[in-house]
Amino acid sequence: MSTWLSIVGIGEDGLEPLSTAAKKAIAEARLLIGGERHLAMLPDDGRERKSWPSPLMVLVEEVLSRRGEKICILATGDPMQYGIGVTFAKRLKAEEMAIFPSLSAFSLAAARLGWDLNRTDCLTLHGRPLDLLNAHLRDGARLLALSDSGRTPADVAALLTRMGYGESRLTILEHMGGIEEKIFGATAADLGGKAFRDFNTLAIECKAGPNVMRLTRTPGLPDTAFAHDGQLTKQEVRSVTLSALAPNPGELLWDIGAGCGSIAIEWMRMHPLNCAVVIETRQDRLALIEENRRTLGVPQLKIVEGVAPAALKGLEAPDAVFIGGGVTHPGVFETTFDALKPGGRLVANAVTMEGEARLFDLYGAKGGSLIRLNFARAGEIGGFTGWKPFRQVTQLRMVKE
Repeated sequence: MSTWLSIVGIGEDGLEPLSTAAKKAIAEARLLIGGERHLAMLPDDGRERKSWPSPLMVLVEEVLSRRGEKICILATGDPMQYGIGVTFAKRLKAEEMAIFPSLSAFSLAAARLGWDLNRTDCLTLHGRPLDLLNAHLRDGARLLALSDSGRTPADVAALLTRMGYGESRLTILEHMGGIEEKIFGATAADLGGKAFRDFNTLAIECKAGPNVMRLTRTPGLPDTAFAHDGQLTKQEVRSVTLSALAPNPGELLWDIGAGCGSIAIEWMRMHPLNCAVVIETRQDRLALIEENRRTLGVPQLKIVEGVAPAALKGLEAPDAVFIGGGVTHPGVFETTFDALKPGGRLVANAVTMEGEARLFDLYGAKGGSLIRLNFARAGEIGGFTGWKPFRQVTQLRMVKE
C-alpha cells in the first residue's frame, strides 16, 4: 500500500519553517487531525478536522479503519520521540507513513542549556507516573523530562526533595522556539508550589543530599533499599541470580513467589525497556512490592495476585523466569518452562531440603547446571568480629533450546 498517513511535527514557530514536502502533505490531506492549537494554524477551507479525544485510542482506531485515505496528523516537535508517530509505527508498515519531524523539546532544551544529549537521560512524564524519575536519580545526573502539565515542575520538585535531592537545580522551559518562550530556574527545595504554563519541558541537574543511599543500575542494590519482611533475596545472592538470568534490553521476566519484588525490580532498573511480572499471593507482600516499585522507579512493574501456576494463565510468554518460591508446588516448573520462549532462561533458588531435592530431580531429568551459594557477612559477636553465614542457596540454571 502506498503512503496515505502523514504525520507532521510543528514547533512553536508554526507552519512557515516546514519543508515543502510537509506542507504538501498537509495540503493534500482529506482529514486533518491535531490539537486545537495546531488546527488553529490552518485556514478554514472546509476539509474534515478532528482534535484528539480522551482516550486517545478512540481516534487512533478510527484512523486505522480509514486506511488508504489521505490523512494528515499535526503533532508537536518530533512525532517519533514519545509522540503519536510511535503509536502508529507499532500498527502500520513504514511505507504507509510519511513522518516530517521538527526539532524535539529535548534538542531545543539541550541547545538552550548547552547540554550534551548523549550524556543526558531523556524521558516523558506526560500521562505517566512521576515515580519513573526515581530510577534515574543519581548525583550529577542530568535529566530532561516532558511535563504532563503546568503542575508537573512543582510535583517533581516535591518528589526530589522527598528523595533527598532537594538541592537539585530545576530549569523550566516554556514554549521553546516561540514568541512566548520563557525560562525559569530554582532548586527543588526552593521551587515550592509554583505553577507554570502547560507546555513546558523540565531540566534537572541532580544533586544528592549527604545521607542519600547510592542506588546504581548494577545488580545488587543494598538490602536496605527495599521495604521487606525478611523475605528478600539478599544482595549477594541477588547479584548472582540476576547475572544468571542474563537480561537483554526489552526482555520480559516472570518473578514467581516474588516476596518484596527485588529480583523483578532490579531486572527492570537495568534497562528502561525491560519488563517484568511478579506473582505473589500474600497481601502484606503485595503492599511491599507496590511500595518498592514506586520508590525504586519502576511503577510499570506488573503485579499479579495469585498462586502459580494458575496465576500465570494468559500472561505474555517470558524471556526469563525466576522461581524464588514455589518450586515444590505441582506444575510450577512445568508451566513456566513450557511458556519460556526459545533461548529463554530459567533460574530457581531453594533454601529448604525439599526445595533442594526438587532441584536435584529437575537437574537429573532436564539438565542445566546446579550452583551452591554460600555467603557470610562479618558482624559483631560479643565484642569481637565473626562471620554470620546466610542460609545456603541451591540454584538451578537452565536454558530452553
